[in-house]
Amino acid sequence: MAAARTLFRFARLTSCAGKSRSLIFNRIQRRGISSSIDPSIGLSDEQKEFQKVAFDFAANEMAPHMAEWDEKEIFPVECMRKAAQLGFGGIYVDPELGGSGLSRLDTSVIFEALSTGCVSTTAYISIHNMCNWMIDTFGNAEQRERFCPDLCTMDKFASYCLTEPGSGSDAASLLTNAKLQGDHYVLNGSKAFISGGGDTDVYVVMCRTGGGGAKGISCVVVEKGTPGLSFGKKEKKVGWNSQPTRAVIFEDCAVPVTNRLGVEGQGFNIAMRGLNGGRINIASCSLGAAHACVLLAKDHLTVRKQFGEPLSSNQFLQFKLAEMATKLVASRLLVREAARALQEGRPDSVALCSMAKLFVTDECFTICNQALQMHGGYGYLKDYAVQQFVRDIRVHQILEGTNEVMRMIIARGLLTES
Repeated sequence: MAAARTLFRFARLTSCAGKSRSLIFNRIQRRGISSSIDPSIGLSDEQKEFQKVAFDFAANEMAPHMAEWDEKEIFPVECMRKAAQLGFGGIYVDPELGGSGLSRLDTSVIFEALSTGCVSTTAYISIHNMCNWMIDTFGNAEQRERFCPDLCTMDKFASYCLTEPGSGSDAASLLTNAKLQGDHYVLNGSKAFISGGGDTDVYVVMCRTGGGGAKGISCVVVEKGTPGLSFGKKEKKVGWNSQPTRAVIFEDCAVPVTNRLGVEGQGFNIAMRGLNGGRINIASCSLGAAHACVLLAKDHLTVRKQFGEPLSSNQFLQFKLAEMATKLVASRLLVREAARALQEGRPDSVALCSMAKLFVTDECFTICNQALQMHGGYGYLKDYAVQQFVRDIRVHQILEGTNEVMRMIIARGLLTES
């Protein structure tokens, strides 16, 4: 409740008169509860309030800069620190450490709203939040006090380091090793495709402290500036260009044992628990993109004329728009059910998080891609936001566990049930 009040207190700051609002936010505001795709349907009054704060921030602070951040590959540090002032740097972190203490459902609502302003930036914020939560949940009192407050304010930024050049979907086979030498672990190895790599301050690293397989993996926090820590070149990507991506390299990198989260051998469990939430978060980012694209498509169909009639009079396109709206609402309902399951610790939460990630990232990409098609040649121009939404969410079907792996998890759960 206190966290929600913090968000309400900042609501006025993000809705000042004279600031431009995005097309998307204006459409949502005008329709209110009358629209079948209204993302506030089913939410409590409190959730609607901080959803509005997030939409307002997306409209005023993110959407006007989305294209520039993408084109110039800008990591928008100051914008994210403004978001942190609203409580978005530690959304589900303990309020005593500066977090907002909100639920997984609340978090999904916020990330969906923010993604209407910039998917790439919101996706990084979601990764940062996951790292912050890991330290809050598995760290001891000293670690939590040392790292979490600065992460909540985004005075410092975090990156999640699991994937390696030779172990993506098969995370339990990771090779980065950490040899215990006195009161330090000496790390050697590398991580690949690390969001924020090189520009962030805190690296939550999964490394091998024991034998092969999942039970030999531990989790340590490596701080930027540690001798032996270096970074690869900045990757050139199709989307997600407002967040840098680099390899993270460890060469005789000595990390204090006091930086280990949990006990030795707990790292894989920490990684998987983090990813369950990460899957909901990234699905929520896809929801925001899809919601924006449905509205952009609707407006284009209304104003664009062909053969003397607006495109909106074409029944084929009407049916396509109806399908897009239906997929959007179905996706949202699944994400929110998975978020509730994870928050409640239900036994079906792993499967539901996997289902949400699989279904929602696939369907929302289809929605955005269809919206681009409806725009015709205009949709392929960078002057039109729809193409950026398509580029930014394509990777959501790959990261946080590929959608092929999500199918494996779901099927395995079904087949092992008694």
